[in-house]
Amino acid sequence: MPQEEKLSAVVSTAASDIGSFIKAQREAAQVSVRQLAEKAGVSNPYLSQIERGLRKPSAGVLNQIAKALRVSAEVLYVQAGILEPSDPSEVRDAIITDTAITERQKQVLLDIYTSFVQQNEAAREETNSA
Repeated sequence: MPQEEKLSAVVSTAASDIGSFIKAQREAAQVSVRQLAEKAGVSNPYLSQIERGLRKPSAGVLNQIAKALRVSAEVLYVQAGILEPSDPSEVRDAIITDTAITERQKQVLLDIYTSFVQQNEAAREETNSA
């Protein structure tokens, strides 16, 4: 299989995976395609194509869809293959899935949490090397 065909197959699979994931999230939120498209600021046909795996959305469109679904953009980026999954963390998962706070608030909390974890790791390394 030539390199171009392999790449095309990978992109097609990624588009299908993210589309299925967005559709599942939309259905769980009990929102129609039309309603989600309107909230996300994309056209109804374009969103339908994303859900069917015919189009791979950009990071910007994923961010708009994440806001409209009230899920973390990070979750969609990982699902789309834009970001690598981070180490499992119950705290991170709780923040990302919390519907009581905004995306901006989630990002601030995640940034603070990450800085604390990094400080503790650095302190541990200093203690171990001393």
